[in-house]
Amino acid sequence: MIITKQKPFTLEEIGQLKEQFEVYIKTVIDIEKKICSAGMDRHFEGEQLLLKQGSTQSHIWGGGIDLETKEIDFNSFINIRPRDNNPKNEIQSEEIKGKYKELTVFFFQELI
Repeated sequence: MIITKQKPFTLEEIGQLKEQFEVYIKTVIDIEKKICSAGMDRHFEGEQLLLKQGSTQSHIWGGGIDLETKEIDFNSFINIRPRDNNPKNEIQSEEIKGKYKELTVFFFQELI
């Protein structure tokens, strides 16, 4: 189940989001509009939802959260964008990573 919103996820929603992988939730966040799409099988699904809602590609980044360790990661194929100075799966910019982490903590504050 994919849920997209601008407010923190409730414990009930987190329960629905983790149905895909049980201990891991994939997330795609528009770091400018502060919108999170989570719970997808593949990051591009969340990316497409955000693009359809008017997000700009250069503001959309993918990663996830490990529900057991509470670790946030910054890895996704959608992050490979040389034109945005990101030639790898992992977000390379410390500034963007910081925003992504801050927003992940916000959206998953019921867990972290």
